[in-house]
Amino acid sequence: MSGRRTALRIALLLAALALGLAALVWRLNHLDEAPASTEGTAPPTPALLERGAYLARVGNCAGCHTARGGPPYAGGRAIATPFGAVFAPNLTPDAATGLGGWSRADFWAALHNGRGRDGRLLSPAFPYPNYALLSRADADALFAYLQSLTPVAQPNLPSQLRFPYNTQLSLAVWRALYFRPAVFEPDARRGAEWNRGAYLSQGLAHCSACHATRNGLGAGGTADFSGGLLAGSGWLAPSLHDPAEAGVMDWSPAALRQWLAHGSNAALASAQGPMAEVILGSTRHLNEADLAAMAQYLQALPRRPVERPEPAEPQPLLRELGRRLYGEHCAACHGQQGEGVAGAYPPLAGSRVVTMASPGNLLLIIQRGGFAPATAGHPRPFGMPPFAGVLDDRQLAALASYLRNSWGHQAGDVRLLDVVQLKSRRID
Repeated sequence: MSGRRTALRIALLLAALALGLAALVWRLNHLDEAPASTEGTAPPTPALLERGAYLARVGNCAGCHTARGGPPYAGGRAIATPFGAVFAPNLTPDAATGLGGWSRADFWAALHNGRGRDGRLLSPAFPYPNYALLSRADADALFAYLQSLTPVAQPNLPSQLRFPYNTQLSLAVWRALYFRPAVFEPDARRGAEWNRGAYLSQGLAHCSACHATRNGLGAGGTADFSGGLLAGSGWLAPSLHDPAEAGVMDWSPAALRQWLAHGSNAALASAQGPMAEVILGSTRHLNEADLAAMAQYLQALPRRPVERPEPAEPQPLLRELGRRLYGEHCAACHGQQGEGVAGAYPPLAGSRVVTMASPGNLLLIIQRGGFAPATAGHPRPFGMPPFAGVLDDRQLAALASYLRNSWGHQAGDVRLLDVVQLKSRRID
């Protein structure tokens, strides 16, 4: 008899826990903290549309919501995630396939609470944890600009998320665990410029969408910039907390502003890969005040060194092969000592891309080539040709090993297995 009572108590306890969890999921996914709209019913003013256009560029909205070769903002670009691909939707004001039937409140619910117009929960591949920080005034201005675009009839594509990640229940549980809608709250201990930089970096510019370290369910903090692997591409967004990776604490403010605005600076770095796209579509459009604010915020990030793996056993024969390959393919541009050519070819000696804990980005640049963004301050950047069809996997490992252990570098060798693993996590 006592055994039955114990089993009944356990069953009742489990039922209570299940009901409590369900109530918690429901409660956290039906919060409505939306402040009132700041935009009236009158037609948007030119100033409002100009502000919205600026915000759209800061957020690089067209970067995700434009398919390659397709109409701007009409959607269709695949966004890779560890759980399958999602496709960016149509943001033009087409009534049937875009935002034509949306209201400001609908748009705010999507940005602030991750909900579609029909009330369905949106995948956090759309970085609403970042966009939730936007002020209602900025959300209204952005919506007004999108509504001013030329409508494009382009149906949205269904996601390719695997089960159970494609279910509303899994999204509700994820949100209950990791998401709270809340607009940006300035830090009273910091000045106005730092707070503006934090608002931009954590919010609309959504830097952490790439640079956060994510857990097994894809969750990361909006103010975490510890570095993360970009699903499906093989690129690593390096840590902004570590000066040996991508931290800018030791740069001058002028050098950082130049890099954000133009994708390169005189002595320190040249943007490559996905970051070149971000600069081309977003940060080069920042006005001087916002450039200074973002620079101040990024330079004030706490220092946290990335844990480096134990170096592989040195392979002298591999490095010697790499030395010969460097002389044959690289030295003419980058110099015998990796010194580069100012204004043309970046130096490899002292390059953080070369010496990062992970060799992944270096291998990708060797394979795919290096292409800095063309900007007003750097209108004709020199490109580096890809070597994927020239060097085999062993040669790639050899060349990378030579670069990581020359000119004072002690970054360790690259194994053939590293090259193979990098290719296995890419979707070309």
